[in-house]
Amino acid sequence: MSKQSASWFAGDTPWIWLHAGAICISILLVVGLLALLVIRGLGHFWPAGVAVFDLQDPDGGASRIIGEVIERETVDTGTLEQGLKTAAGSGPVNRYLIKTGNRDITGIDFRWVSESAMSTPEYPGEVMVLERREWGNFYGFPKRLMEAGQEVALTDNPLQQALQEDIDKARGTFSEIRHIEKNLIGAVNYRMEQLRRRERGLQLDGIVDPQASEAIAEEQAALQGEYEQLVENLEALYRQLNGKTLVAVTANGDETEIPLAKIARVYYPNAMNLPQKLSFYMQKFWEFISDEPREANTEGGIFPAIFGTVLMVMCMALVVTPFGVIAAVYLHEYAKQGVLTRLIRIAVNNLAGVPSVVYGVFGLGFFVYFLGGSIDELLFREALPNPTFGTPGLLWASLTLALLTVPVVIVATEEGLSRVPMAIREGSLALGATKAETLLLTVMPMTAPAIMTGMILAVARAAGEVAPLMLVGVVKLAPALPLDGSFPYLHLDRKFMHLGFHIYDVGFQSPNVEAARPLVYATALLLVIVIIVLNLTAIKIRNNLREIYRAAE
Repeated sequence: MSKQSASWFAGDTPWIWLHAGAICISILLVVGLLALLVIRGLGHFWPAGVAVFDLQDPDGGASRIIGEVIERETVDTGTLEQGLKTAAGSGPVNRYLIKTGNRDITGIDFRWVSESAMSTPEYPGEVMVLERREWGNFYGFPKRLMEAGQEVALTDNPLQQALQEDIDKARGTFSEIRHIEKNLIGAVNYRMEQLRRRERGLQLDGIVDPQASEAIAEEQAALQGEYEQLVENLEALYRQLNGKTLVAVTANGDETEIPLAKIARVYYPNAMNLPQKLSFYMQKFWEFISDEPREANTEGGIFPAIFGTVLMVMCMALVVTPFGVIAAVYLHEYAKQGVLTRLIRIAVNNLAGVPSVVYGVFGLGFFVYFLGGSIDELLFREALPNPTFGTPGLLWASLTLALLTVPVVIVATEEGLSRVPMAIREGSLALGATKAETLLLTVMPMTAPAIMTGMILAVARAAGEVAPLMLVGVVKLAPALPLDGSFPYLHLDRKFMHLGFHIYDVGFQSPNVEAARPLVYATALLLVIVIIVLNLTAIKIRNNLREIYRAAE
């Protein structure tokens, strides 16, 4: 080895290249992960063409299939099912995963088809795709509209246009029904429950007040009348909604009758041009981020999960930041630096390595059962035995994640405090300021960027946690958002949906795994975007604070 090579290895250059290589590999991995999520997730909303082809059965028969080609792979015939082996012959063959839909008719939503058993696919423009509120997609051809057992006579409008207009009307009626059921009736039930609690509270306190009881009875009667009127309106809307049905033809020519009330959308992908497909794509994507889930969370949107994730992270940040900062200030500025303080710091550092599910068990036992049960006994006796805070909810989930992330904030804040020069503290004290004034007015503002760094790290970890949340508040489907127009507006006792748990539920607990797979990628991408947006917001605030105090110096 030459002297030049020896000096090159003895210097810092190899380490610089190793660090640069590691950074490049990390960036490539991140970019690759995001690319996978984008391609697999966002591609789900594009209106793919629907193929029609004949399938040769092993026994010599033939059947006709309509569906979307989802995936293609080359496999050896040894891995195929027995029926496909006969049709494929021997050696490697291509096979396709076809989304055939019509699960209520055939019992399956996807099937593998060998290329050698298929005829050449055709893409007729009249093929119809129905997105249904139950049983997934339907693929077929529209034939006629029915109402009260009679075929609807069409005048100037073709069947496709008349069907679209009727589905739009049904969608509007369905929206009215959802508004009445979820908002209006929900508000009446909430007020009825409040009256029941007032009456129960009087009984528990041993108060006999005929006037108060009469007033409560009058309000209950008024609410009951309002409730009955809403129920009548609902029945009228349901009669209107269930009036028409569509008779459609399946691939094999069989007719099936589908109520328009169960159809969420109809479209004809083979007849769409590029602008129409782009418009459809934007509508589907907007529905995904703004609508509620349906069909066991495999269809519809994920807005409640987005809302719950952001609200939970914000509540967690409001709790963890002051507690973490106060603990760091005490350890660095006031605590005597001895064995006990060192042990506390070691304990804080070790807390960062405790598995998150352990925090979930602690939160369930301490926050939910102990604190929540005690709060119910003291403040919500009239609601017992139904728990108010003695059950998992938003508050306990936020506190559990605050406990999980508080070591990160403590360590980051202590690092920021240690970077403030002693000369600044001494100068402030020399000018007559007290230690508390020095800390609040001089030291803490200069530590603000470090505090924001700790909060960024805490938010990044908390937003992606799932295991503890499964024990302290997250559910598969929340009946109502934790934030609404009913007093006290922010309902800390309510359960909520979370993007991380939604990914787990759809990906591993779904009865239709193939249909749920694209939504797993799309939801994972959205979770990454939410975390990035929260972090960028905090980073922007931190950078502004740095500029302010750099200018002040």
